[in-house]
Amino acid sequence: MNTKTQTEGNNLPTSGSGESSKPTIVLVHGAVEDSSLWTHGVIQGLQRDGYPIKVFSNPLRGLANDAAYLRSLLDTIEGPVVLVSHAYGGAVITQAGDDPKVKALVYAGSPMPGVGESTNDCLERFPGGDFSTSVDLIPYTLPDGASGTNVQVKADKYKYLLAADVPESVLALMIATQRPIAAAALSDRLTSAAWTSKPSWQIRPMLDPVIPVEEFKFEADRAHSHVTEVNSSHAIPVSFPDVVVDVIEQAARATTK
Repeated sequence: MNTKTQTEGNNLPTSGSGESSKPTIVLVHGAVEDSSLWTHGVIQGLQRDGYPIKVFSNPLRGLANDAAYLRSLLDTIEGPVVLVSHAYGGAVITQAGDDPKVKALVYAGSPMPGVGESTNDCLERFPGGDFSTSVDLIPYTLPDGASGTNVQVKADKYKYLLAADVPESVLALMIATQRPIAAAALSDRLTSAAWTSKPSWQIRPMLDPVIPVEEFKFEADRAHSHVTEVNSSHAIPVSFPDVVVDVIEQAARATTK
């Protein structure tokens, strides 16, 4: 495992009885994926080490909606929380992480937008990201009859864009189970940014075609994040679950000091 660490500054209970002295870990997946992202070793590693876990089923319908739904999950948890995100989930935990019980934020291949910024801003601020050229825009009908637009990764681009180092059998499952995200969710702008007042940890994939490395560095510098660099594709929780678990536990231990 080739890693380098540096310090720069469906409500689903899967473990724990609520009596643990450890913080509850809330796992928030991103766009074009589902909660099974965390089942390739992250959940298992945290359970092994005795952490209470809740896995958040991200609606992917809009930032305000998704953050409100996450806050409703946080309302059911007693005691301290560590929020963990992948991909677009980073925008959601940044928006909802101002809850006082949230003690730390972990961004695993996730954008860390600031107030007034969107996920798209994080994808486009620096050159090199290939997300917009690798997706299909699919219309859908809203309950009132109006139209919306979903974003879904093209099947023949999925491996290159998101999962170049994932075994073929797992890749096939990821492609089959990808959940489209409403295009509006990616352009919605944040009204708060929890990393301005909460400690943050960034797991930085060095081989990610979605978010340029320069963007990861920019975001970590301004947030004074603890940084772990990994020679990984975008799919860090699948490719390097042990690294994700280790960084989560670093953040969790920091909340008890």
